[in-house]
Parts: sequence; C-alpha cells; structure tokens
Amino acid sequence: MSLLLDIAEPGQSLRPHERRPEDRKRVVGIDLGTTFSLVAAVDLQGKPACIPDDEGRIALPSVVCYPPEGPVLVGDAAIAAGLRYPADTIASVKRTMGRSLDDLRASGHRTSYALEAGEGGMVRIVTRHHRLSPVEPSAKILESLARRAEESLGGSLHGAVITVPAYFDDAQRQATKDAGRLAGLDVLRLVNEPTAAALAYGLDQGREGLYAIYDLGGGTFDISILRLSKGVFQVMATGGDSALGGDDFDHRLSELFLQAMGVTDPDPGLLQQCKRVARQTKEQLSREMVCEVVLDRPDGGRFETRVTRERFEGLIADLVRATGLPCRRALKDAQVGANDLQGVVLVGGSTRVPMVRQFVKDLFGCEPLSDLDPDQVVALGAAIQAEQLAGNTRGELLLLDVTPLSLGIETMGELVEKIIARNTPIPAARSQDFTTFKDGQTAMAVHVVQGERELVGDCRSLARFELRGIPPMTAGAARIRVTFQVDADGLLTVSAREQTTGIEQSVAVKPSYGLGDEEIERLLREAMVHGAEDWQRRLLNEARVEAERVLSAAGAALRDDGDLLDEAELKRVKGVMLALWEASQKDDPEVINRARETLDRETVFFAERRMDRSVRKVMTGRKVDDFHRS
Repeated sequence: MSLLLDIAEPGQSLRPHERRPEDRKRVVGIDLGTTFSLVAAVDLQGKPACIPDDEGRIALPSVVCYPPEGPVLVGDAAIAAGLRYPADTIASVKRTMGRSLDDLRASGHRTSYALEAGEGGMVRIVTRHHRLSPVEPSAKILESLARRAEESLGGSLHGAVITVPAYFDDAQRQATKDAGRLAGLDVLRLVNEPTAAALAYGLDQGREGLYAIYDLGGGTFDISILRLSKGVFQVMATGGDSALGGDDFDHRLSELFLQAMGVTDPDPGLLQQCKRVARQTKEQLSREMVCEVVLDRPDGGRFETRVTRERFEGLIADLVRATGLPCRRALKDAQVGANDLQGVVLVGGSTRVPMVRQFVKDLFGCEPLSDLDPDQVVALGAAIQAEQLAGNTRGELLLLDVTPLSLGIETMGELVEKIIARNTPIPAARSQDFTTFKDGQTAMAVHVVQGERELVGDCRSLARFELRGIPPMTAGAARIRVTFQVDADGLLTVSAREQTTGIEQSVAVKPSYGLGDEEIERLLREAMVHGAEDWQRRLLNEARVEAERVLSAAGAALRDDGDLLDEAELKRVKGVMLALWEASQKDDPEVINRARETLDRETVFFAERRMDRSVRKVMTGRKVDDFHRS
C-alpha cells in the first residue's frame, strides 16, 4: 500500500526580548566523555566557556571510586583512591553504557573491576562492595559537574544538554538520559557530539558551507558531514564506531608494557598503573619523538623501557586506518566529494596524535582546522544549544540532526520494510499502511528492526508487540497504519492503528543493550557488499509470498465454487496450481512469477463463472425482496 509521510518539523528557537541577568535560566552543556568530562555555560555576552573547578581544572577525569568507607569519589580524587582501591575504581564507564557483557568481552579490553550480565542483557559492574548499572557511576560524574556549575553560576540549574556519540543507539541514548535524571538534572536534550562541535565552531568563527566533523574521543569515533548556512546546522550524513577511540591507543600501549614484563594475568593495581602510564606516554609522544617509561613490577622491582613515536604509530596504525571507511561512507551518503568541503574540524583529545592529524589531512586532502580546543568544543556547543532551549538566546538557530541507521518492520517473507531511512533529519515521523495476509486475521505482530539489509535475519531486532482486535475481513481488506516517531534525542516510539476500529498499540523502543563496534560495522559494510545479493533474495521472497497468496485464494475459490468446473477443467486448474507450488520451491523469482502469471491466465474463465454466480445471487435476492414488498 502507499507510503504515507508525516514529517515532524524541528521546533524553531525562540527569540526573546532583552533579558536582565536575573531573568536568565541557568542551563549548561555537558560533554560526558569516556576519559574526561566537561561542563560549559554561556555568559551574559553570549560567549560559551567551560567552567573550571576550584583549582582551575576544566576537565574532570571520568573516573569514579566506591571505597569501602566514606563518600563516593569522582575525578582526580577517584584516581588517587584508585591506587589503594583498584577493584573499586571505575574508569571509561561510557564504554559500558547500554551494552551487553558479550559486547565488552569481544572488545578485548581488560578492566580493573569485574563485569557480569545484568537484567535484560545489560552489563553490570561489580566492585568489592557494590553491583552497579553503568548508569550509576555516570550519574556521579554528572552530579559532580552539576555541583561545579551551580557554585559558579550562583544557583540551581534549570536544565542541561548532554552530548552523546552520533552512533549511540537507542539503548545507549536512553542510558545516558537515565544517568542525567538520576543525577537530578532536567535533561533538555541529547545532542550528537559532532553536531555540538559544529555548533560551537560555526558560531565562534562565523563560517558557512560544507564541513566534515572528525571526532575521535577517548572511547568513540564519529564522522559527520554538515552544512552550515545562515544559522541552520544540517547534518547531511553521519557514521563512525561507538567502540573506537583513544582508550584503544592506551590499551595497545598497556598490553605492550605487560608483555614486556612477562605478565599475562595482571592484578587490578598493575592494570590501573599500566593504563595511567600508557595515557601519559601517548600524550608525551604527541609532543616528542621518544618517551622513557617506568613502572613498578609486581615483584617490587622497577620496569624501564623506551617507546618511540614510530613504535607507537606502528601499534595504532590499523586503528587510525579504521576511521577511514566511515569517513568515505559518510561522504558518499552525503553525495559530496572531499574537494566539496570547506574544511575538516578536529574534535576530541585523540586528534592531538600527529599520526591522526596526518591521516585526516591525507584522507580529505586539506589541512584540518583546530582553532578551538578539541577537548572543549563539544561542551561549548552543548552550552549554546542549552541556551537556545532555555529561551536565553537572541539568535535564531535550527539544529537538524539525523538517524544513524534505517528503522523498519518485518513483513511477510521475513522482509524488511524501511519506514525511516538512514540519515533522515530528526525529529521526524513517518507512517505507512499495511494490510492482513490471511482471511479472518484478527491480530498482527509488529517486529521493529534496525539496519540496512533487506532481510530481517541480517538486521538488528529492537522490539516486538502485537495489535489485536482487527475486525475479521478478507485478506488485504484491513488497513493498519504503522507510525515511527523519532524525537530530538534520537529515541524511537512505534505505534500501530487499525483504521476501521481505531484500536491502537504502541511501544517506546528500549532495547536491553546497545550495538557493539563489530555489529555497527557489519550492518553498514554488509549492506554495501551484499547489496545486489540482498535484492535478489528480496525478489525471491516477495515472489514466494505472492505465490502463497495466489494459491491460498485459488484454494478457497475451489472449496466455495468448485462445482462450476467439470472434471477436465478441475484437473487443469489443479495442474497449474501444482506447477506454481513446485516453482515456489525453486530459487528463481522469474520462474515463480511466470508460473503465477500462468495460473492467473488459466483461471480467468473460472473467475468469470464465479462472478456470474455472484451477480445471479444478488439479482435473485432483489426479486424476492420486490415480491415481498408487493
């Protein structure tokens, strides 16, 4: 049935009258990062700035310690306590948000704390005295930043915008939003990190045109192609990897140190020490060519080694190259070439690595822009967006983000009908009408999936629900409208409504855990590699579904009106039906379609006789009614 479009336009920013300082709402932007987190606000002059702590430090280490006694520690205090309580200290918690235990085990990363499977498949963090959802330590980081902001701004916060990687899926976004709520924050919106960076860059520099935002943070990589024009920030395409970042660089160095020391099963204390020194080594090699490394051995001795920039680059070369495929794909999706770009903006501390900068320059053919601090630019953009949403801003800005992967439902034959396509601007709503497959069908199962492939088995299942109470009708007569709505945070709601009765069922899609890096890469890479093959499989399944429908209808006709055929005619009809059934068992859609066309052609006379009988019944009924009336 026809596709119905119902596009929800993003809300326009308000343009308030001149406000006094006391009229302004206290709002902030928060970059909840894998390695460091920051909070920013816009001053009375309209200038965004990151808020430092009492000691002037802007970046808060994303580390939380749950000591056996005393309060929970966050940031530098947690790092210091981690030397004493390594098994109770949680770092890089963002990597665990909305993900399963299997996802994290597959990544190969070691942690100083234990992990176990929690409810619904989501991972749970186990310290010596606590079992925690990843949402809880994330909330502690947000609480610490909120306190810092309230002390600086002189009062409680009205709300906050929190940034997320563009490639976070529904589960990861929902987990981030839950962390904000647990921290006592009113989360005004979740904004994709590259979009926030572009927002800060565009306003600060007054630039317009087409830009690539290359965002390599501690735990995630995002690439976005954006068009900046007269206050409109439109995301043309997005891509990336939700489990690739500077932490992986540190991991390679850490494993190098452990291997050199001959340690295969490090205790939590040594593991924390190696990770800390690995990060320091990476930062030093971004400035210098050689770094001297000193570590405490498990036996009490000292381990010393020298790491050159060349050695480090050899360790991470494949990780850096892995960012290239999403970049090329994003350019293709945006239907632009590298030479169409006005510039490439670097975001994230990991872009300070010289090899990364050189790779970006070679990939896009231009020197990347780094006017703003890559560590701060995401928080600055989030603060600007918070000002807009609070009504504090004077300017008019429209922020158009996109969905990272296609969303659809399963139809007969295990086919995927895409309802919201990948890279659709959000917020958005799309509707499409479907119908029943069998006579008398009174319920319909709705299976929501995410991905680019043509068959359900190759995509990711998000949710299932059932619409009951459909009036029993002949197959194809019912009209069920399925509506997908993606809000400004990228969260999905699906509803199904039977148009005759008005009965409706809906579900807020909250899958139990998020997409892993390998699965994200598989969904997109295989969609391109197997495009032609998938299309042939779709044609085959569609042909089989249509053959089944025709055979079912023909069988019902024979049961109801088979007496209209003589023995030879009945044999002929059953023969072409058998031929269609046999063709449907083959793997050639053209053979199936030809057999179906033959059945249609050979049964035209039967359809005409059935029509004549129906007309005679109607006419006979009318004559009887006329007789009684007379």
